[in-house]
Amino acid sequence: MTFANKPVLVFWEMTKACPLSCAHCRADAIRNPLPGELTTQEGKRLIDQITLFGKPYPVMIFTGGDPLARKDLYDLLEYARDKGVSFAVSPAVSDSLTLEVLRKLKDIGVSSISVSLDGSTGDTHDGIRQVAGTYGRTIDTIRKAIEIGLPIQVNTAVMRRNMREMPAIFKLIRGLGVRTWEIFFLVKTGRGTGLEDLSAEESESVCNFLYDASRYGMIIRTVEAPFIRRVVRQRTHNDLYWKEAVYYGMRLELRSAMGEPHGPSTIRPLGTLDGDGIIFVSHNGTICPGGFLPLELGNMKADNIVDVYAGNGMLVKIRNREFEGPCGECEFRSECGGSRARACAYSGNPLGSDPSCIRSASAMGD
Repeated sequence: MTFANKPVLVFWEMTKACPLSCAHCRADAIRNPLPGELTTQEGKRLIDQITLFGKPYPVMIFTGGDPLARKDLYDLLEYARDKGVSFAVSPAVSDSLTLEVLRKLKDIGVSSISVSLDGSTGDTHDGIRQVAGTYGRTIDTIRKAIEIGLPIQVNTAVMRRNMREMPAIFKLIRGLGVRTWEIFFLVKTGRGTGLEDLSAEESESVCNFLYDASRYGMIIRTVEAPFIRRVVRQRTHNDLYWKEAVYYGMRLELRSAMGEPHGPSTIRPLGTLDGDGIIFVSHNGTICPGGFLPLELGNMKADNIVDVYAGNGMLVKIRNREFEGPCGECEFRSECGGSRARACAYSGNPLGSDPSCIRSASAMGD
């Protein structure tokens, strides 16, 4: 088991409320909060439960919807700080995310904030976010955060619609001074069920591009694409094992803009999976393996998240890599494990195989 005793990240979906209407939204966010959201006291109880994992405590990610829609956000952040729990915040880029708010988040002690940028132009980004002007506000927010010394991470959801813009997005955010880029590979949950995700070949091309991009000094992480760890290992031994035209086009564009890569990859050889290093609490307290895997394991209103994480049978199987099909037989299952969320979204089985991995797809005959 990689993270048998405790997760490194606990995500709390504070609310479904959000002023945006993103085409791929995992939370299927809405304008107004739903009944049954955790109260302030229940939120503090969740923070107390996190401390029961023991030091070093897992990092708490306050997400949504839009955490800024909660009037008690700052009270809860201060409570986490005073308990010694490190935390990050993932706000929606809207009129509410002002310079004053950024300064307040920094003063409270947030370890970082994350904002989403899904295109290199307003046409692409605003088209995905479905609110005009969001692209400009996002670029402005990135600049302001960097100016005041607030650590900021840029998140990008990659799908067929924006895949070929990845080199341009990388060039843009690196030029702005962003140090961390996290790429979310689409899983058909929430509003994302209507979008066209990547084929296994396209996912392999994007991962190879991200390996290249990670050699320019920026920290790069992926969500729901653990097979990138296999790609890194394979590229270390054979730098050009992947020869698809999509990847070659991205590789050429990257090198034309940035020159030849000159450093080691910043992508970690090992990492988390849903339920293995990660646990998620929904707006109403439901505990799930991850935000993209809405498998109900319990509810923090009645259950202790420590007990759920350590003892739930499904999570133990995930951590033991008791998978079915190609993922269960793969030589890279310990370091990769495939996206449990995508396996479940496609087959209904969280222990099934990830169809976006080229090895898994080939073995399944896709």
